[in-house]
Amino acid sequence: MDLRIFTEPQQGATYDTLLSVAKATEDLGFDAFFRSDHYMKMGSVDGLPGPTDAWITLAGLARETKRIRLGTLMTAGTFRLPGVLAIQVAQVDQMSGGRVELGLGAGWFEEEHAAYGIPFPKEKFGRLEEQLEIVTGLWATAIGETYDFHGTYYDLTDSPALPKPAQRKIPVLIGGHGATRTPRLAARYADEFNMPFGSIEDSERQFGRVRAAAEEAGRKADEITCSSALVACVGKDDQEVARRAAVIGREVDELKANGLAGTPSEVVDRIGRHADAGCERIYLQILDLSDLDHLELISAQVQSQLS
Repeated sequence: MDLRIFTEPQQGATYDTLLSVAKATEDLGFDAFFRSDHYMKMGSVDGLPGPTDAWITLAGLARETKRIRLGTLMTAGTFRLPGVLAIQVAQVDQMSGGRVELGLGAGWFEEEHAAYGIPFPKEKFGRLEEQLEIVTGLWATAIGETYDFHGTYYDLTDSPALPKPAQRKIPVLIGGHGATRTPRLAARYADEFNMPFGSIEDSERQFGRVRAAAEEAGRKADEITCSSALVACVGKDDQEVARRAAVIGREVDELKANGLAGTPSEVVDRIGRHADAGCERIYLQILDLSDLDHLELISAQVQSQLS
């Protein structure tokens, strides 16, 4: 089971804080550092000092890390034109030496669009489908050839389809709870499907839908890695678990029911249940980015039992 660190910087984090977490992620042996792509806080936090941009952050981290994978859960399709996004991601992949992964979603948080003057179209899923086709099509176009696309929402004519990523193929992540269109979209474009904050039972059903859709699309079911994003709150004892839960404003019982919370042995057992449901990789949502001891504990007493 791969464990990846997943952050929510819109809740309040500077680039320097994210750099500290990314370096700890690398030093402690985790597989990857991922971040959300949001411009406004959620919930009762103050969100200070304000948002950081996902791909600017990852560009910086690309030059300041050496091993870990870097990516987004999920880049909002409403924030960037697909041609521009293809250039940005390819450039960061070059800057990292080929360690980037692109999670791309439709975008959903209407308030942040209104706050920063970003259009929030009614038909987002159709746009996402075209965005995926364009981004992957640009990267796949041979050097010296051009790329054209004429869809409902986007038109590209005689694109040189440059620059190219360092990787032969940047892994694409698609996620969500939708029972029909989402699995079909994953079957067509995804290297990885991510189930965000789902129960074990719901995750197992959704992974089954994705694998069935892959086979219907002519792919092998195991070509798509199935992963989950889950909040993490681990402590060496019950008191430490309660303290960490209080800091992030959550209840221990709720965290244990919906995430990965408890002592290391409890969390290892819970991860095993997710694995039995078909999960192959877990993104640990870390909400207190100042608590690097939390990452050390997970590395030493949880991750060490999974290898």
